[in-house]
Amino acid sequence: MSTTALNRSESHAPPSNSTSTLLPLQQVSLGMLRLGFGWALFWSGIDKVFGLGFATTPEQSVLAGVSPTKGFLLHGLPDDALAAALLKPLAGNPVADALFLLATVGAGLALLLGVGTRIAAIGGGVLMLNLWFASLPLEYNPFLDQHLFYAIAALSVLAFDSGRYLGLGNIWRNLPLVRGNRWLI
Repeated sequence: MSTTALNRSESHAPPSNSTSTLLPLQQVSLGMLRLGFGWALFWSGIDKVFGLGFATTPEQSVLAGVSPTKGFLLHGLPDDALAAALLKPLAGNPVADALFLLATVGAGLALLLGVGTRIAAIGGGVLMLNLWFASLPLEYNPFLDQHLFYAIAALSVLAFDSGRYLGLGNIWRNLPLVRGNRWLI
């Protein structure tokens, strides 16, 4: 292997967990961003599963046998939304329900812990982009809403490997399974 190829491959390696070029306040900010995004996802999912009475009543919970995607796609998504024809048929689909719960509960928990943040940030970010797309045209702003803002937060969590800050990311990345599979970071 040439030295150019070797240098190029080394430049794409994830940063070492022992050193960081970020200042402590930047590290804390990234950790807090990850925790906030993780909590938003996790809370949304567990409220749907258990019907904690915030956005979902116990009678409308997954435990009561109600689809977590049906309410939004059939009643929360206006018929004139750009994505209505594409998304409404997915209401109640078991695969859509499973992916929604995986992206909320699973990704949210991973982000809260700081483990598997790459996959969790991608899954949560894709969910948020889909929710943003489903909301078009937006009611109060021509472009930006909270879903797009969360997708941007997901990109930051991913780009800066924020599981290392205020989480278990450093312990996680040193596990033998994770060391051999860097995509699990």
